[in-house]
Order: sequence, then structure tokens, then C-alpha cells
Amino acid sequence: MPRVRAGAVSLGWREWGEGDTTVAFIHGNLASKDWIELAAPLFPIGLRVIGIDWRGCGESDRPKHAEGYANYSIHQHAQDMLAALDALDVPFCHLATHSTGGIIAARMLLSQPQRFGRVFALDPVTPLGMAFSDEQIGLFRAMMASREVTRAVMATAASSLFVPESLRPGVMPRFREGLGEIQKLFERILEQAFGVSEGIWIGTPVNLTRERESGELERRMPELHHPHLVLWGEQDGWIAKADLLAMAAAMPDCRVVQVSRIGHSMNLELPALYAGYFGAWFGGFDR
Repeated sequence: MPRVRAGAVSLGWREWGEGDTTVAFIHGNLASKDWIELAAPLFPIGLRVIGIDWRGCGESDRPKHAEGYANYSIHQHAQDMLAALDALDVPFCHLATHSTGGIIAARMLLSQPQRFGRVFALDPVTPLGMAFSDEQIGLFRAMMASREVTRAVMATAASSLFVPESLRPGVMPRFREGLGEIQKLFERILEQAFGVSEGIWIGTPVNLTRERESGELERRMPELHHPHLVLWGEQDGWIAKADLLAMAAAMPDCRVVQVSRIGHSMNLELPALYAGYFGAWFGGFDR
């Protein structure tokens, strides 16, 4: 896969489709650009979609973490994405985000508002950030050491793919029947997740907690004038619906749609449905 230089790091990237309308996909924590791989072939004709791996993830460089994980901050990820778009000669685009990609996009939008159009946010971490306790960060450390723990936790991010009874604590998650290519992709991205840097495993929850505590982005939500369509799966146990409603109330042009029988990752759980929302939001634009 190709890589693009973004300041001090090289980032993996990939594109699907071609056309006058460009959409940059910003993935979530422990993830990669590949999370839209099954949905992308179903996007409308005329869209060029670019997926870029964060530093520490996917096919990107994995720099050693600095003290306090400062070089894996949300601000740093946003600056990486902006630098990558510069290097790819993308002066203007729309944004599609998933999970922690949502708060990274918020920093991108506030940094260079004129550069972006619409935003399609799937189960996003909002500008409020998230608060992680020492115990929860300890779970991420346990994931670093165990593929079994990683599988169990990652399954909760795509809960509709698994037999509900198998998602209980102490039980190994079991796929539902008939998932085909979706199951294969989940297994591949599970291996990707296990290989991310410590700056991702621990740095992301540490830095999301800092965002929550600082309140900076929360105060600046009224500045985010870009039209936002936010999807929230009713089975999402990661993102609080109350945070999404607070974001929608504070931002000038933001609406939240709740989707039944889906978890945190529609792009993986139901790629065709994700592609339908994606196309409806971005299709038919000249740029």
C-alpha cells in the first residue's frame, strides 16, 4: 500500500473511486483505513474517498511515545491528517469519521475551517472527549498483552456480528452464522489492532481524558458550522448518546440519527447500510 509523508512520519493511505468530490475517512482508535473496505465499493460513482492511517496504526510509522504520550495527542493526529492532505494535494474535501476519528476531525475543522465541507460521523467521540479511569486504562494494558482479551473487547465494538450470549464477561465471543467476508475482515483488523503502538493503546485513552478535562473543544463547539450527520447505533456501548445530543445542541448544523439493531461500527457490521447513508450525504455534489 502507498504511504504519504506527514511531517516527521509516513502514513499509510488508500483511495477508492474517482471524481470531483473528495471525502477523507478518519478512522477510530485501534483501527485503520481498512474499516471501510467492504463499504467502499458500494459508494456512489463520482466520489473519491481517501483513507489515511493514524501514526501508530495500520501501515503507518510507529514512533516511540514521548513522555505523557504527547506525540500521540488528538491535536497531533489532526495535524498529521492535515499534513497528509497537503502532501496528497487535496485543498478541499468532506470528512467521514468513525469513533475517535470524530474528535480528531473536530480539531481539523477548527484549525482549517475553510478546507472542509460536510461531515459524516459514525458513532463519534464528540468534542467533549471521554474520561477513562485507571481501571479502564488497565484494560487497554491487558489487551496489549493478550489476543484473547483484545478479541473480547473488540467484539463489543461490533456487537451485532456476535451471538449476544457470547458477549458476556468470561465467554469467548462467537460469530453469528453467514457473515462471510465481514467475518474475514474482522479477523484481519483484529490482528492489525493487536499490532498498534503503545502510543495508541495507552496514549489514546490518556489523551481523550485530557480533552474531557480541559473542556477546550466543548467550549468551541458553536464554532463548528460545517453540516454534520451523526449516526449512532442503539447497541453502541462505547459512545454515550447524551454526549451526541449535547454536541447537536451546541453546534449550528448537526443532527443525530439513531439506528436500530446495530452497534458501534456500522461500517463493519452492515457495510451496505453504511454505504447508503454515506452516498446519500455526499452524493451529487460538484466538489
